[in-house]
Amino acid sequence: MNPSVSPDILIATFYKFVELSDYEDLQAVFLTAAEERGIRGSILLAREGLNATISGMQGPLESFLTFLRTDARLADLECKYSVASEQPFKKMKVRLKREIVALGQERVDPLKKVGTYIEPREWNELVSQEDVILIDTRNVYETVIGTFKGAVDPYLDRFRDFPEYVQEHLDRNKHKKVAMFCTGGIRCEKASSWMLEQGFENVYHLKGGILKYLEEVPPEESLWEGHCFVFDERVAVDHALQPVNYATCWGCGLPVSEADQEDERFEEGASCPACHDLLTDEEKAHTRQMYLRRKILQKT
Repeated sequence: MNPSVSPDILIATFYKFVELSDYEDLQAVFLTAAEERGIRGSILLAREGLNATISGMQGPLESFLTFLRTDARLADLECKYSVASEQPFKKMKVRLKREIVALGQERVDPLKKVGTYIEPREWNELVSQEDVILIDTRNVYETVIGTFKGAVDPYLDRFRDFPEYVQEHLDRNKHKKVAMFCTGGIRCEKASSWMLEQGFENVYHLKGGILKYLEEVPPEESLWEGHCFVFDERVAVDHALQPVNYATCWGCGLPVSEADQEDERFEEGASCPACHDLLTDEEKAHTRQMYLRRKILQKT
């Protein structure tokens, strides 16, 4: 994608595993630099690196990215771009974390060992091989609206559940080639590092994740089916990385399609067709209260 052709809000997603021993000191520096440029979004900082999705007008956004790259450790920072007609974030947040993506496994270090990166243009050829098992490492609320053709869905409630799934369903002696993918690539980078530690020999992951694949692979050649969940107000994007009309259910967290929003069981801030009959009246009342509280806070 060439972001310079669009007058809309530019969205940049990026991460990097890199030793940031001073990550706590960087919090205020990054926040100030972003707010001075009118940038919104979220940056997670940890000793192991950073993980971010930010948005703003093109000039200020590029200025902020240039600022980040003045740090030699971030000089080669790579981004995935998309656009939106409105700001997908309410404000700018820079948070300190133990991990920039939480797998919850000790001795996992993507700086020392990761799986084999597969470029988006080479992905189709790899995953079409009969001896390759293709695994979606995202959470179930993401996979429900789109995934790659033929992919295995582990039905994860959270990324921390991935090691348990592997231990129960995969065999390093049987599954000789494992290919994985996620939204932007970060989860697979850490998951592949862990799988190599477990003795899996041939572990592959999609470089740049789904977002980079959708950016580079034409729809007529694509093996992607459905939409891609994103972690901002857009909720989901299509193959052209344009926002599609999804809402997020406050009752269960699942994305709600345009058709399901017309269903009588959908109530914004309370429930959707998937959870309406499963939630008690008390649970729906509590969810409505939380939804209303957020709306009030957004206006202050």
